[in-house]
Amino acid sequence: MTRTVQQLFDLTGKTALVTGGSRGLGLQIAHALGEAGAKIMLTSRKAGDLEESAAELQAAGIDARWIAADASKEEDIRRMADETLQRMGDVHILVNNAGAAWGAPAEDHPVEAWDKLMNLNVRGYFILSQHIAKKSMIPARSGRIINIASIAGLGGNPPEMQTLAYNTSKGAVINFTRALGCEWGRHGITVNAICPGFFPSKMTMGTLERLGEDKLAAHAPLRRLGDDEDLKGTAVLFASDAGKHITGQWLAVDGGVSVITGG
Repeated sequence: MTRTVQQLFDLTGKTALVTGGSRGLGLQIAHALGEAGAKIMLTSRKAGDLEESAAELQAAGIDARWIAADASKEEDIRRMADETLQRMGDVHILVNNAGAAWGAPAEDHPVEAWDKLMNLNVRGYFILSQHIAKKSMIPARSGRIINIASIAGLGGNPPEMQTLAYNTSKGAVINFTRALGCEWGRHGITVNAICPGFFPSKMTMGTLERLGEDKLAAHAPLRRLGDDEDLKGTAVLFASDAGKHITGQWLAVDGGVSVITGG
């Protein structure tokens, strides 16, 4: 019997692992998945931030727990993944969100900063996806992987942005999503990416201060930046059976910035 829309979006009985989940976009997504019924495991580097965020989710009636781990270090990733599986059972939804940015002119961009971004923004996504898939999703023949990319991965930036490594890493995440979606479809796993535009956050604070929030908002057809609700619907779509026939895709949530020719 065909399910209702409410049933298709319901995540009751599912477990979601959200990296970089202690603040910003990761915490917003954790709220969305939890509000739809999922149990949530948050992870990031700082235990204090995680404890506060888990308490915030719990106060909203969400079953939330946390593990501190550095998503740029392979041993931390594997430890965190194994502990999640031990404590919560199968992971049905994986949100690869932990990331970093770096601003510098391309000709002076530090190699160590380039390596830091690639380790966290790309390599970390690969290691965690592989580990969770082999230990949980492939045996279960089901899973949802959501990679947080960026509209920065869709092309270049205005020259004053100077975020070559970040753009490169997010472009890699988009094609990682396509390739993995193609390969793991036979296991019943969907892999999709969300490409946010500008959202006020700790990561974007410097850029917003330097370029001006009003100027960036004016560049968007919707004349606004993202807020603390704007990723929720996309995240639940990709995580739930409402999106079960979508894989290898990316969706920009950017107020229309990415569709402006030459924008």
